[in-house]
Amino acid sequence: MTALITRDELAAAIKADAVTVVDALGGEYYARQHLPGALALAPADVDARAAALLPDRGAAIVTYCSNPACPNSGQVAGRLTALGYTDVRKYREGIQDWVEAGLPTESA
Repeated sequence: MTALITRDELAAAIKADAVTVVDALGGEYYARQHLPGALALAPADVDARAAALLPDRGAAIVTYCSNPACPNSGQVAGRLTALGYTDVRKYREGIQDWVEAGLPTESA
């Protein structure tokens, strides 16, 4: 099971530029709204795009999707771990929680 990260921990890591954030929704969802600096990587694209998008397999990576019911962040995190990434965590509460807390987002 993928380790979890809290909203406060993630916000601090983003502020410190100490994490790569991965939006596991991708597509229109990513274009409309994503966490600051997040990269889009949907589950179906992990095998094809991970190496180019995330070249450092030891870097801190956090995946997220819409909310706790969304399976995408867990799927992407699990696949990244299987591909040899060693510091992958999941923000289970997702962008819904982030927005409800009044934290900033970006759009494409």
